[in-house]
Amino acid sequence: MATESLVRDDAYLREADATVIGVNERGGIILDRTIFYATSGGQPGDTGRFVVPSGEMLEIAATLTGETKSDIIHVPAPGQPLLAIGDSVKLAIDWDRRYRLMRMHSACHLLTVVCPHPITGASVAEDDSRVDFDMPDARVTKEDLTEAMMELVDADHPIFTRWISDAELSANPALVKSKNVRPPLGTGKIRLVMIGEEGGIDSQPCGGTHVARTGEIGEIHIGKIEKKGRENRRFRLRFGAMPRQ
Repeated sequence: MATESLVRDDAYLREADATVIGVNERGGIILDRTIFYATSGGQPGDTGRFVVPSGEMLEIAATLTGETKSDIIHVPAPGQPLLAIGDSVKLAIDWDRRYRLMRMHSACHLLTVVCPHPITGASVAEDDSRVDFDMPDARVTKEDLTEAMMELVDADHPIFTRWISDAELSANPALVKSKNVRPPLGTGKIRLVMIGEEGGIDSQPCGGTHVARTGEIGEIHIGKIEKKGRENRRFRLRFGAMPRQ
């Protein structure tokens, strides 16, 4: 039961109407369409609420990815009203939380621009995210990286998406920055997140949510650089100005 993900084309949608097309054995709800982002690629899924025609509200505690990217499961909080196939619902995401994740995920992409090394892992969170790099020589400083990132933020570059074919990705392997994880092929198209005019700052495959311009990210800084192995360095990314030493 495939769900149309409206968020892939418009991350700023806060409300939408949908119809229940399935309820799994654990109570997870499947819709014909959704604005809820499902956990994937290091970004957590959305929370929010459904409202049924009677006005009754159902809290959504998590949104998960099933066996495929189009298998999107909305997980109700405990004790919520039951829904049935065919029920109409009005969707509303927790926008403040989503917008912080959009800003943070976009900031993580900027970090991969100023620190151009293979990515070995990443996790996006509301206040403290991380990106791991295969980086034998870690002579960079958190101050220098923060300054370089803030130059990109202040320049207010556009951020947008573009779809390319599997063949185009295969012909441009440098678009993939992850060392160990490759974008899923086989659907015929790959979603790129691009920064700058014509993607001049950055272009990489990504299915996550992002702001429309780098200026929306706001003040950001590298809070810590950690050594996680002989060639692995973890960079902690946080909102706000860098604390004074």
